[in-house]
Amino acid sequence: MKQMPTLLDAYKAENRIRSMIRETPLMEAPALARQTGAKSIHLKMECRQHTGAFKARGAANKILSLNKEAGTRGVITFSTGNHGKAVAYMAGRCGIPATVCLSENVPAYRVDMIRRLGAQVAIHGRSQDEAETHYQALIQTHGYTPVVPFDDPLIIAGQGTIAIEILAKLPEAQVLLIPLSGGGLLAGVAMVAKSINPDIHIVGLSIERSPAMVESLKAGKPVQVEEKQSIADSLLGGIGFDNHFTLKMVAQFVDEHLLISEDDIKAGMFYLFDTHRTVAEGAAAVGVGAMLSGRIDVRRKRVVTVVSGGTVDTATYLQIMQEQLERTCHP
Repeated sequence: MKQMPTLLDAYKAENRIRSMIRETPLMEAPALARQTGAKSIHLKMECRQHTGAFKARGAANKILSLNKEAGTRGVITFSTGNHGKAVAYMAGRCGIPATVCLSENVPAYRVDMIRRLGAQVAIHGRSQDEAETHYQALIQTHGYTPVVPFDDPLIIAGQGTIAIEILAKLPEAQVLLIPLSGGGLLAGVAMVAKSINPDIHIVGLSIERSPAMVESLKAGKPVQVEEKQSIADSLLGGIGFDNHFTLKMVAQFVDEHLLISEDDIKAGMFYLFDTHRTVAEGAAAVGVGAMLSGRIDVRRKRVVTVVSGGTVDTATYLQIMQEQLERTCHP
């Protein structure tokens, strides 16, 4: 049985992946701080990472840890999109063949991006859990090396390097707002942040339409939830039927959970573009949306929210921007 990742593992990951990833900006948001009464708000701009999302970190850490024989067999993963892109990109840079298993719910633009990065795509089922079942079958048939989206110590440690970068630049941070789906990002960031500063307040942000981790925490075990369409489509999906790490780590290190509505997500996306000229996907805007709506009280706090990615369908994005602009002009 693998061991839970530690702060040391995250520092090892930082050293391992340094040449493969970008140290993303920690950008101040003074207008949002004034509007919400916070002492300061900073945006950790993982939307500027390779492949447009934080997932490059965990994928790089896992793939660079493989021995030659495992790499020769090729890697395989299941994904709602961003992890699949990261695996395809990192495997390609390392000269390793990759297969990505997706459900029918993954938007076509994400599927096309993964194909363009050189990976084989296998589409099966109507949920990430069903795509995972197909992925397991392909491993048995072809002997591929698995690179799971979140429930792996190397993936979690890779995502935890975000917290190392945040606290190196802003050690006085008091609140971290982190998007939550399968929990690799939240588990890694929370573990690192709490290991460095036990007093820091960690908030997990799930979408109302698919809060798989929140429901699993309530049940004390992984549960499957219905996947409904969401503008934050990369936060859809379950936590895996055989979850070993992220459920326990989220339970241990996270202080608070919030469910974010579609309207709040759209408002966050619009704010990031209108104020910071930043294109953020729905999942990346949950922190800003939560603060704008008052779902979380950040008065007199130093806050960091992770803007986790910028992969969004162009037509959908423009439609949301137009809707929000009309709402702003004609409330």
